[in-house]
Amino acid sequence: MHRLDLGWRLIAVGPTVLFLLIFTVVPIVLMVVMSVHEVRWEGGAATWTWRGLANYAELGSNPFYDAALRNTFIFVIAAVLAEMFLGFALALLVSRLVRGRTLFLAVFLLPILIPAIVIGAIWKLMYNYDFGLFNDFVGLFGLPPQDWLGNANLALASVVLVDVWHWTAFCFLLLLAGLESLPQDVYEAARLDGASAWQELRHVTLPLMWPVILVTLVTRTLLAFKVFDEVYLLTQGGPGTATEVLSFTVFRVFFDDDREGFGSAMSISIILMVIALLLIGALATRRRGRTA
Repeated sequence: MHRLDLGWRLIAVGPTVLFLLIFTVVPIVLMVVMSVHEVRWEGGAATWTWRGLANYAELGSNPFYDAALRNTFIFVIAAVLAEMFLGFALALLVSRLVRGRTLFLAVFLLPILIPAIVIGAIWKLMYNYDFGLFNDFVGLFGLPPQDWLGNANLALASVVLVDVWHWTAFCFLLLLAGLESLPQDVYEAARLDGASAWQELRHVTLPLMWPVILVTLVTRTLLAFKVFDEVYLLTQGGPGTATEVLSFTVFRVFFDDDREGFGSAMSISIILMVIALLLIGALATRRRGRTA
């Protein structure tokens, strides 16, 4: 009976494991191999030349990679912090609503349902120098129009704003689900003890919500780390390298520069960064669980 049960488990899990091996593990292994070679296409055939760690050594001296690394971390920190704060604030408000709850949910979740290409088109029009909504708004205060996407000092912040508008709904949805799953008897006890709204938030809601907050934070950080759509649709990494991010740099190296070996090395470095972020999140979760 035990062997039969084990056999059925292998049959059930086997296709999923095989799928992951074919479409995840094998490509990563091939990418590692490619990252230590220089790949050139001649006469329709690929020529592989051994380079060792030269591709990885080149990462430190590549100006696009340095700018992309810096911009990616700035983007992730700014966007994720804003999305977490706004998402949690909106979740708190909606969780306390009695009427109009469905309407607010529909409005807040709308941005995440819009395709990225549509979002890019909408925001590019709003950022337009001549007739964009933002320049019309600043004009009401007597300020001159701004080149939101063409000014190196404003471009990255403009892309961050688009990402915050797009992905705050994601944080809101996860945090709202966490808030609605909290035990209500704890709140009743806090109110009987005379706790104020701030004390209730600080000493009851936040400690109980910490696991959900951490999961949302790690998930959104990983997704923000892979940002590509907004940059590709709005700025193409410009002006200069002002909005160059890692995902767009990899795209540029692979498809514009046709340097598969160097692009693979860059991709492996990004994978290692993502793994590091996952480990940091796991360690933070374990440490929090021990101290709770």
